[in-house]
This record gives sequence, structure tokens and C-alpha cells, in this order.
Amino acid sequence: MVKKKTTNVTAFRRKKWNLNIGVVIFGVVFIYLVITVLLYLTGSHVTAYEVREGSILKDNAYTGLIIRSETVILAEAEGYVNYFAPEGSKVGAKTYVYSLSSQKLDFSSGGGDASAELSPEEEETLLIRMQDFAENFQDGRFSDVYSLKNNLDFILENRSNQSRQTRLKELLSSDQKDVKGYRAGEPGVVIYSTDGYENIAASDVTCEMISNRKYEPSDVENNSMVKPGDPVYKVITDDTWSLAIELDDETAQQLTGTEQIRVQFLKDHETGTADFAVYNTEDGNLGFLTFTSSMVRYAEDRFLDIELILEDESGLKIPKSSVVKKDFYVVPDAYLTQGGDSKETGVLVAKDNGDAQFKKTDIYYRDNEKGLVYLDPGVFPENVLLKKTDSDETLRLREKKSLRGVYNINKGYAVFREVSILCESDEYYIVEAGSNYGLANYDHIALVGNDVRENDVVF
Repeated sequence: MVKKKTTNVTAFRRKKWNLNIGVVIFGVVFIYLVITVLLYLTGSHVTAYEVREGSILKDNAYTGLIIRSETVILAEAEGYVNYFAPEGSKVGAKTYVYSLSSQKLDFSSGGGDASAELSPEEEETLLIRMQDFAENFQDGRFSDVYSLKNNLDFILENRSNQSRQTRLKELLSSDQKDVKGYRAGEPGVVIYSTDGYENIAASDVTCEMISNRKYEPSDVENNSMVKPGDPVYKVITDDTWSLAIELDDETAQQLTGTEQIRVQFLKDHETGTADFAVYNTEDGNLGFLTFTSSMVRYAEDRFLDIELILEDESGLKIPKSSVVKKDFYVVPDAYLTQGGDSKETGVLVAKDNGDAQFKKTDIYYRDNEKGLVYLDPGVFPENVLLKKTDSDETLRLREKKSLRGVYNINKGYAVFREVSILCESDEYYIVEAGSNYGLANYDHIALVGNDVRENDVVF
């Protein structure tokens, strides 16, 4: 009997492959993400700029020559001069201004010692001035140091002058023949120095005078010897004064016809408004600024550093690189209408069969004076015909005008917004705020306007 051979081989049925939808979806999403990342890494990116309120101040710095009504008073006799009134103070007619004596006067005694300790009120005034300086000092305004020095000197000098006045009055009242007082002939502000510019008129001014190269003032100090006919002081008799500045050709042409101009005085950072005129002479271009106030504040100066404030505008500050020009169809606003039951604004587009179809459109600018609106050409076909509501009048879209604006990207895509430029600097514009078709504070715009187009999606 023959035995059958057995084996351990088992036959399996071939398994049919099934499609896994989850793997497919994952694969599609993965590929999409890879493509998106590659496009982002290789594509050009739009840099956003946040619009903020700001201002631009345009000014030009000059040194000016002061012209005013001044009278030089000469000594009537020989002697040592001493002054009653502080320099830069106002005196009335018949008020004692100076005295002459045959010998130098000693002011270290007689109850008016200027070197005595300061009173509590004087100490408090000095401390307030120094504290105010310390709290408000800025590195870019070093001239404030000189302002502080002048303020402190004025307080101390005023105290010394009070002591001197007391002593001089005591000497005069004692009928000492050695001391004689002299009164002011007319009211005004007294200055105890002369410089030879006291009698010049506007027609006498030259660029050489303004340059300040040969300026040499002559001061007269207390207890100094004077002779008959020597200048002892001058008196400024009028509150109206002028400042002459030299202008280059471009600035002179720009300012010709300007009647008033704003000025900042660099000495104390005060501002004022002056009447203004430009005179073109063979020597150069001269500008004359005339003031009717602040004379006393600068009575001791012959030259002043100033800035002409040519532009000072506030609004929304945007970079120049963001501004572009775009063409729009110009349409009378009578062609605007609302579509059906909706409140959407648009126009009626005429069809070949005579009917009209409503087409929604955005308004990019409205000229209320001329009754015109600006519409985007990108939403209309060429030579489209518009129809006026409830009328047979039609208008073929042809006329275009340019608007300056920026691309607003607040919503993730680019939208053109018109801007009205008020002034500019080298890198920025100041544009009008509050326009219905313009920008608002904190809007985000494309930093480089030429990098985007209308309705571009911005990452």
C-alpha cells in the first residue's frame, strides 16, 4: 500500500487593494501646504506700514541783524559813571539813569552790600529756575544752558542793582557835590553798550553787516571813566523793530509775495509772527521781518538766530514709497443709482437690446464741486455705455483721470484709497485725515505701493 505524501503549504487568496480616503486627503493637504510654503518663500512679500498721526515742520535757520529806533546818549561831563537802572529795563522821562563822580564809588557798605546772603525769596527763585532746567533739559537744546545762565545772572544783577540804586540815592540826597545824577530825556529801554548800528535804516543794510564778521560792541561798565561826549548809554524808544536776514536766490523767489511769516527765536524757543518783505539788491537778497512786540526780550542783542517756519502741517504721516497713481473713469454722480431692493451703489449698463443692467461699483473719490465720481476701470469692459436712471441720457466711459493714493491692506487684500497731500519732507507725506474715501489713523497700507495691485491678496 502506497502512502500519500503530505505538505504544510497553505494556499491564500490574493487580497484586493482598497483606497483609503483619509490618506488621500492627507496627501492633498500636505502637497497644498508644501506648495503654499514654497510660493511664500520664493514670492515677493508686501511689507505693511501702520498709518499714524504726525506732522512735518519745515524751517530755515538764519542769523538776523536787528534794526530799531535807538538814541545814543553822550556824557555831559568827565567822571566815573554808575548806573541807576538795570540794563534792559524801561525808564521814564526825568528818571535818573546814571551818575558821574570825580572818584570811584564804594558800594560795599551802607546797608546795600550786594555780597550779602540771599533772601529766602531770592533763594527760592534761583532753585525754581535750576529745577525747571534740570527737568526739561534736552541734549539737542544746549542753548538752554545759556538761558539758565542769563536768568540766574539777571536775578543776581537785579539784587546788585537794587543795592547800587539805594547807595546812589543816598549819595544824591546827601547833597554831595562830588556826585551828580543825570535823568533820561525820553522814555524807553536803556542799554549800556553801543556798536555803531544805532542809526542805520533798512536801506543801509548790507550782507556784510548781517555776516557779523566785523561786529565789535563797546560796553560801559560801572565805575569806569568817561569824558564829555563819550557814549554812556542808549535808549530804545519804539516797540516796533525789524530783523534783516540774507536769503539765497531759491528761497527769495519762493518767499516773494509773502506778507507774513512765522518765526522761532532760538535764544529762548519763543515763536512769533512777523510782517515780511523781500528786497533784491546788487549786494544780495535781503528779507526784512518786522515785529510789534517782544522788543524788550531781545533789547540787549544786535544779532538773533531764528528759524523761518515755512510749513507746519499735521495729519496722517505716510511714507512716499507707498503712494501710487491710478487711472479712473470720471462719471457725473447723476449716473449713480441703487440696485433693486438693496442699498448697494452702482450704475446702469446699457445692453444692445436697449435694456439696462445694474452693476455694483465702488466709488474711489467724489468731487463735490464738479459733481463727479471716480470709478475703477477694471470692473467695466471697454467702451461700455452707461444709462441714467429714469432718463434716455447715456454716457460712454472714455474720460479718465489719475488719483494719487495708497493700497489699504486692512482686510488681507489690497484696496486703493485716495490721499490728499498737505505737505512733504524727504521721506514722508502728511495727508488729510477724515476723508470718506481716504485713510484713517492706524490703517495698514502697503509700504511700497508698486508691489501690489487692486484686490491682490496680501500675506
